[in-house]
Amino acid sequence: MPIDAAKALAAEPRTGEITWTPKDVLLYHLGIGAGLPATDPDELRYTLESRLHVLPSFATVAGAGSPGVISGLSMPGVEVDLARVLHGGQALRLHRSIPAAGTATATSRIAAVYDKGKAAVLVLRTEVADADGPLWTNDAQIFVRGEGGWGGERGPSARLEEPGGQPDRTVERAVREDQALLYRLSGDWNPLHADPEFAKVAGFERPILHGLCTYGMTLKAVVDTLLGGDVTRVRAYATRFAGVVYPGETLRIRMWRQETAVRVSVSAVDRDDAPVLADTIVQHT
Repeated sequence: MPIDAAKALAAEPRTGEITWTPKDVLLYHLGIGAGLPATDPDELRYTLESRLHVLPSFATVAGAGSPGVISGLSMPGVEVDLARVLHGGQALRLHRSIPAAGTATATSRIAAVYDKGKAAVLVLRTEVADADGPLWTNDAQIFVRGEGGWGGERGPSARLEEPGGQPDRTVERAVREDQALLYRLSGDWNPLHADPEFAKVAGFERPILHGLCTYGMTLKAVVDTLLGGDVTRVRAYATRFAGVVYPGETLRIRMWRQETAVRVSVSAVDRDDAPVLADTIVQHT
């Protein structure tokens, strides 16, 4: 079996130093669609270094995209075909606001391996801290098609109860044709998002958008729409990737207010509201 669950779970954590600068933050923000309109004061806080606020989802790419999904595939006990890999979900917990520049230590390990029958799910946990203490914890759920069925633990369900009633706000966000090409410059070089031939081998008609790009676009919409543009209010953010997005499509983002959280669902307008992000929740102060 290409995935040795016992070996993956027993492996020593992998620790390394990561650094980022305002340029990295600016590039990430542009990669998730910030800067339209270019002179809008609400957008300049994402695109102008003198006003820079860091959207918390930047944590998923800080340090040139590592740690991330692809790095999890090089952990001990894991040897899989990249064409069979999809990002199944992402959970982020903020311990404090992310500075616009920093140096930190990232410690990554496989926290869980689940047998879903026709697939395996790896949970890659990364804890990041700087000289002042913990910054964030990232859990990436890595879905590997065709690698389940060994009789392992199935794992918990990620499904949440559907929010009731009509959404409090609904917004639409266009995905540019070159969105994936720009976003990948933040560190996720998986050819699935750029190479048409590789995408076909993986079973897609053309390259797809990074799930974490949709993840960032969605958090920005929530912050800008319901949190007064205040990135420091976000405490945690989790989602399940329910479907693909193709560059050039439009996202429909529905939001339901809760006392200290926003429930969100995201769909593709161009494909009859096909699900994109599900079981999505932004916890805030």
